[in-house]
Formats: sequence, structure tokens, C-alpha cells
Amino acid sequence: MKRALITGITGQDGFYLAEYLLSLGYEVHGLARQTGLEHIRGNLLQDVPPELYQRCHLHAVNLDNFPGLYRLVSSIPFDECYHLAASSFVGERLADGYQTIQNNIASTHYLLAALNEFQPGCRFYFAGSSEMFGRPDKAPQDEQTPMNPRSAYGISKVAGYHLARNYRESMGMFCGVGILYNHESPRRRPEFVTRKITLAAARIATGGGGRLQLGNVEARRDWGHAPDYVRAMHAILNHDEPRDFVVATGILHSVADICETAFAHAGLDWREHVESTADFYREEEQVPLTGNAERITQETGWRPTVTFEQMICAMVDADMARMRTLS
Repeated sequence: MKRALITGITGQDGFYLAEYLLSLGYEVHGLARQTGLEHIRGNLLQDVPPELYQRCHLHAVNLDNFPGLYRLVSSIPFDECYHLAASSFVGERLADGYQTIQNNIASTHYLLAALNEFQPGCRFYFAGSSEMFGRPDKAPQDEQTPMNPRSAYGISKVAGYHLARNYRESMGMFCGVGILYNHESPRRRPEFVTRKITLAAARIATGGGGRLQLGNVEARRDWGHAPDYVRAMHAILNHDEPRDFVVATGILHSVADICETAFAHAGLDWREHVESTADFYREEEQVPLTGNAERITQETGWRPTVTFEQMICAMVDADMARMRTLS
């Protein structure tokens, strides 16, 4: 039986990855802050069945707790480690991003150093992001596209990417990197625009009323389905050699497309319920962030299975079910 360690196991990707690895027969261990474990034990996390985590071995070890991390890695052997935990608020101003940069870079280095010392044979997955490209000079982006990050989050992810590559090239560790584009699900946190929209459509459709304020509805992104993307993570760590892979759909959709799909699925016309406001406005990039996933498809066979429309409709259905439960 393979044994895997997941950092950020209580997040969207951590949940789906734990679920997927358990289905493959893995023994799953997860790192979570104490507050995250308390939420699980109190069944406070939305749409997360506590029985899933009862099948996992959870450890209340913060990634900035270097001694605690070393004790864990020195005492339990792992075949694979998926490093998903990160401060991830992309909209944070660069001038305010001290903690994001410090935490994300330090946690990646701590974890790599501990594994290299005690378990150099453990395969390590680093969760990269399309924000590493920032303002690219071409579209779609692939593994050779120059990185030009424009946020504290993107900068921290580029630093983590280079740390993983250095441990791979200098220390001989198996370090695979997934450069993941936006990926969503009913378990996406409500401050993200996709979930903000599906929650509003569900609330209005179930009689909650109100209007939805958004920024630039013409802004476009490459949106995929989170369960599809965790399959890519596993494929990257079980590839013949450690490599970097872009994970994306290659298809652009606008915020207006999300609104149209979500509100139509709820039986509403989005134009009657959504308004743009300068408070949330974000300029559309001249070169959009959209990924070319040809390498991972050719080398591992991975490809998306859920369409954009299917994903958004499933999110609306889940949010409407929650609204009816609360009413």
C-alpha cells in the first residue's frame, strides 16, 4: 500500500486529492492547522463529509513549525508528498504581500529540506499556478513560456517552483511541478468569483433576493474542474521522470459566461441581477492566461473530462441544495 502526505488537505484540492488517493488504495496522511482540524471535528466545513477525513491520518503540524515538520517526516515513511498548502489570495496588493511571500517560500523549503534529509526517495509534487506567468507575452502558455509574475502569490509560486527544480537537479529528488490554471468545484471558497456567482444565482432562485456586484465581466480565464486537476497531480508524480507540466483546458471563458451559465441553469436572466462596479474592477490582460496542456496529455494521457458548462451547473445545483437546507 502506498502512503501519501498532503499539505493543505482541508482545502478544495486537498479534499479531492485525498478522496482520489483513497479510491486508489493509498494510506493518506494530511497536514492541517489546528483550526482546520477543529472545523473537521466540529463538522463546520461546507459539503465536506467528516467520514472522509476519518479515513485519513491527520497531523496538526503547521508548515512554519520546522521542528514539528521534521519530527513527522523523520518518523513516518511516505512514498509521495503533495504540497498544496499556500496562502492563495491573488487579489492581495503586492505591497501587502509580506506574509504570502514569506509563508509560501519558507514552507516549501522546509518541506523539501526535511524530505531530502530523511526521505530522499519520496516523490514530491509542487502545486504551481498560472499566476507564475503573470503577464505573459504569448497565449496559450506552455512549460517554456517565460514567467512574469505580478502578484505576491505569483512571485512566491515562482520561488517555490525554482526550489523544487533545484532539489530535483542538485539533490536528485523526484520533484514534479504542476502549473495549474484556475480550477473550480462546489467546494471552492465563496470569495472566488465562480463560487460568488453560483451562490448568488442559487440564493436569488430560492427566494433570497438581492443583487450581485462584480467587476469586469469581460475578464477571461481558463477554468477547469478541480477533480480533473487532482488526477493530473497524481499522474505527474507517477510519471517515468520528474518534469514540469501545464495543467489547463486551453479554453477561455469570461466572467459573463459564468453568469450566463449559472443564472440560466437557475432559471434566471443574469442581466437582471448582476451589476458591474468599479470597486471590484480588474483590467483584462492584453494576453490572456490560457494554458497549453499538450505535454501532460502526450506523456501521461491526462485530459479534462468535465466541461465548463457541466462544472458551473453542478456548482449551482450544490449551492441550491445548501440554500434549501438552510431555509
